[in-house]
Amino acid sequence: QVQLVESGGGLVQAGGSLRLSCAAAVRIPSTYAMGWVRRAPGKEREFVAALRWNFGATYYADSVKGRFTISRDSAKNTVYLRMNSLKPEDTAIYYCVADRFSSNYMSDSQYDSWGQGTQVTVSS
Repeated sequence: QVQLVESGGGLVQAGGSLRLSCAAAVRIPSTYAMGWVRRAPGKEREFVAALRWNFGATYYADSVKGRFTISRDSAKNTVYLRMNSLKPEDTAIYYCVADRFSSNYMSDSQYDSWGQGTQVTVSS
């Protein structure tokens, strides 16, 4: 497992933007993916985005495609989630996740390492 620490959540109005950061305590192996999973109030956990560490390939849930961007700073072992055009339905706790990349990347059960979560609240 990899220790992950998120930051950057907060309260924003609909249409606004936020950037989440997730720093890993150790160097991320090239075979890994890092990503974001969220849990909205009263709902199941939902895959948001993932980045394959060695190739830099990115993957998004349909609900955020075109609005969210996942990126990385390899030197800092940090992944970011830039969230634009936020909607009230984006309100959730956002968790940073990491594990070896697999074709099952959209399943939250795929990920063995989880951060503590950061709250994002979008007001209408």
